[in-house]
Amino acid sequence: MDYNSNRVKLLLPEYGRNVQMMVDFAMKIEDRDERNKAAKTIISIMGNMYPHLRDVSDFRHKLWDHLAIMTDFEFDIDSPYELPTKEKLAEKPEVLPYNNNRIRYRHYGKIIESMIKKAIELEDEKEQSALISMIANHMKKSYTNWNKDGVVDEKIFKDIVDLSGGKLTIPENLKLRETHDKDFQSKKKTFHKNEPRKFIKKK
Repeated sequence: MDYNSNRVKLLLPEYGRNVQMMVDFAMKIEDRDERNKAAKTIISIMGNMYPHLRDVSDFRHKLWDHLAIMTDFEFDIDSPYELPTKEKLAEKPEVLPYNNNRIRYRHYGKIIESMIKKAIELEDEKEQSALISMIANHMKKSYTNWNKDGVVDEKIFKDIVDLSGGKLTIPENLKLRETHDKDFQSKKKTFHKNEPRKFIKKK
């Protein structure tokens, strides 16, 4: 028995050994025009194996790249595309810079800091007060996710003033929602996992 484990390892196993044998045969063709014809035939066969990808814009380009890989970049043909090189494929992607921005209060997150900066920029006092109220309530909700024992409003107000560098003033008589309050309740119904839930507001 001739087991695959005893054969030469396929460079691109997804195309199968028969296609690899066609490629190996085409590489031995001495006439350049005949090699080009053989290459185009092989490309057509490879494309027929994945018809659902034919509408992909660079699909044929990838096929020619794969053909080059299957020949170990030694196939001397006239490709309609610039063929890749071993060195190009071996290149490692650039290391993405890690976001090292320091977050003063991690339990609030970076977005809260951005929202506070936006609140500082607002000139309209009503709009600023409304935004501060929204920020404070969200901060309280975020805080309780970390501290299940709850948090007093004064702590949230102090953190807002601290994060704003003293540029924000807490509106008078601002009272934050209690953590146990339920502003919305869901309808009693069995939901499908992909079905969006609808909520009704308490009267």
